[in-house]
Amino acid sequence: MSSLDEHNIPFTSYAPFLLEDSKFYVYLSSMAKHSYNLTLNENSSIFFIEDESKSDNIFARKRVVYQCKTKKLQRDNEEFIKLISLFEEKHGEIVSMLKEMKDFSFFEFEVISGEAILGFGKAYNIEKEEIFTLINRKEQTGHKKE
Repeated sequence: MSSLDEHNIPFTSYAPFLLEDSKFYVYLSSMAKHSYNLTLNENSSIFFIEDESKSDNIFARKRVVYQCKTKKLQRDNEEFIKLISLFEEKHGEIVSMLKEMKDFSFFEFEVISGEAILGFGKAYNIEKEEIFTLINRKEQTGHKKE
């Protein structure tokens, strides 16, 4: 994921996530740079990429990037209880410990747009309404040697 600091300088890192109702969630400590950045600026992006060892061509790794609006969620309400249970189910026992640390909060990433690259000349747009639907790029004419 990428967030912007107080000078609009991007910061990129990773975090375990949860996908629920077409929104992505991460659970971050207030000590994390992303936590500070995302509280300051709601604009963010998240990036998924094919494992390099499974790619046929290093230059054509399959990847998806989503541009998002992000918000910090409140703790200790019904939504938090639901998300922390799902997060624990997905990510295991470590979450049992982390959920007791009161400086951790969920951040919700709502997709506003995106793109998917599935190989050479296979670029697609993604829209907010259907974040898993690939839309052919009308302007796409393929790669050229000139």
